[in-house]
Amino acid sequence: MKHLLIILSLFLFSLTLISCAKKDSSSSSGTTTTTTDDTTNTSSGSGVFVTVGSSGNIVRSTDNGASFDNVTSPTGNRLWGVTFANNTFVAVGESGNIVRSTDNGSSFDNATSPTAKNLYQVVFGNNTFVAVGYSGNIVRSTDNGSSFDNATSPTSNHLMGVTYGNNTFVAVGASGNIVRSTDNGSSFDNVTSPTSNDPLSCMIASSPTICFRGVTFGNNTFVVAGQSGNIVRSTDNGTTWDNVTSPTANYLIGVSFANNTFVAVGASGNIVRSTDNGSSFDNATSPTSKILRGVGFGNNTFVGVGYSGTIVRSTDNGSSFSTVTSPTANNLSGVGFSE
Repeated sequence: MKHLLIILSLFLFSLTLISCAKKDSSSSSGTTTTTTDDTTNTSSGSGVFVTVGSSGNIVRSTDNGASFDNVTSPTGNRLWGVTFANNTFVAVGESGNIVRSTDNGSSFDNATSPTAKNLYQVVFGNNTFVAVGYSGNIVRSTDNGSSFDNATSPTSNHLMGVTYGNNTFVAVGASGNIVRSTDNGSSFDNVTSPTSNDPLSCMIASSPTICFRGVTFGNNTFVVAGQSGNIVRSTDNGTTWDNVTSPTANYLIGVSFANNTFVAVGASGNIVRSTDNGSSFDNATSPTSKILRGVGFGNNTFVGVGYSGTIVRSTDNGSSFSTVTSPTANNLSGVGFSE
């Protein structure tokens, strides 16, 4: 009888251990699922493409660029460029207009601007937004885009593009002008450019000299794209620049970098890409002949935008692009993505 009681006690003890183990396993699984769900929700909530254009048009995509919807805009002025950082979208445009969104692009409000001159592009680096534009105008914000102040500019040439990398802001524009800042955008200096000079080259498509329109940074390399398919790059932090062989004579307007790939877009729907750190470029398959003015990247997807509301996207690292249904017929100019 004593032995029977011992055996029964051991059996009940074993059942208790098994029951506790099941509860612990269930609890662990529940925690993992919750964490995974939270991570997924955060990613899907923040992964938004925003593009801007004529008449203050703003459109956004929450499904990785597969479809876009219009967003209420606080301005009727044309918006040229947009970027995202610190949970904030900032877009810039005509008459110095600056708008921002802190709710992932769902709504935008006007920000204080120190200029009435057109602003063409904006970028973020080292807790600072920097925008560039007409007559060499440069403005910056250190309060997350709420207000901007003028920065010292070394040129009166139009600046059309700006980027940030390796603690350096680089802006480019008319006359092949290249300027850079190593003091967080407070002041800029001219850099020797490998192109000729013509202050009207950004405004006259048939100008014989070069206007630089787009600039980006990746793999310790700055790459600039512009008129006549011109591409230049710098591997010494924007100090010196060299010409790169281009596969097109079409005007290249926007350029972006991701996944070890540079992608540039421009006139006639031309799209070119480089997988050798900008040393050489090849044509990519494009589904449009419309002018493409901007390109951005997010969630392993390149998105390009242009005239008549054209939107194209690539999910094969920029090798080929397909057309996306657009909610607007207005010209679109810039692309931003919230990571």
